Amino acid sequence: MTDDADLVAATRRGDPAGAGALLARHRAAMHAVAVSLLGWSPDAEDAVQDAMLTALQRIPELRNPAAVGPWLKAITRNNARMRLRAADRTEPASEVVEAWPSYEPEPEKVLEQHALRDWLWSALETLSEPLQLAILFRYFTDAGSYQQIADACGVPVGTVRSRLSEARRQLTTALLSSAAADEETVAASALRCQIAYDVIASASRGEFPRALAEVAVSDLDLIGPQRQRARGLDPLIQIMDSDLEAGVRQHPIRATASCRVTILECQLSSPPWDPRHCPPGVLWLMKHANERIDHITLYHPRPAPVASETAKIRTPD
Repeated sequence: MTDDADLVAATRRGDPAGAGALLARHRAAMHAVAVSLLGWSPDAEDAVQDAMLTALQRIPELRNPAAVGPWLKAITRNNARMRLRAADRTEPASEVVEAWPSYEPEPEKVLEQHALRDWLWSALETLSEPLQLAILFRYFTDAGSYQQIADACGVPVGTVRSRLSEARRQLTTALLSSAAADEETVAASALRCQIAYDVIASASRGEFPRALAEVAVSDLDLIGPQRQRARGLDPLIQIMDSDLEAGVRQHPIRATASCRVTILECQLSSPPWDPRHCPPGVLWLMKHANERIDHITLYHPRPAPVASETAKIRTPD
């Protein structure tokens, strides 16, 4: 049986089947925690579903993948306790996915958001229009309170609550049902990550043009670091050759892959004679069509702002 650490790694690569298998394995324990605090009530199931969606967003924060079970139960406990503190229990325990992506995320946001975005948007399309509206208002707009959603949709607050509960139930059910495809999907995601690593590694051997031609279409759409747009393989080869000639080296540190997108993070090292030649890192956004890369965006991420300690939810890992 696949262990927890492997399923956490698959989830971080953007694999919905791995995430589904992970959450299915721990759902009973999460539900027991919620019931111990909220009793056998709809609130308990809502707390579990909220915890599942929260976990998808926050899985990169987990420092010890082997401790994912206690971590999931701690998130569930936090959600349940916040529901207990709510006077009327009409607001959910946490802003579950407020950081999930918009339809056209900026490149610097991609790594801040969860790798399962492709799955999320596909799953949203399966919901009825009223359920879609409830989710979109709640998690993707500034008008996300129950009262604001009720006013916008012309329905009672209780209807909003029931719609959100049903929408979360359907989303988590879809995720859990994907667990059956675990092995095949995990393998495909791992292969796309390995291809990305291999392409970058080929540059130091002088084989970048050949490696790129093997995995990318000849009329590749490229957006360079300065947002310049080009077509074909030669512009990207020229960028890589220029960096190598200047003494710049790329060191892959993390890859994430979904069915249509691979995201590769690389550290950049400047030459000793020019230590400030390049930024500290580069992000490769690679889009796939028919198993080949047809678009690449190169982006130098800006440093993320330091979050306030008081804004962090602390859970053991």
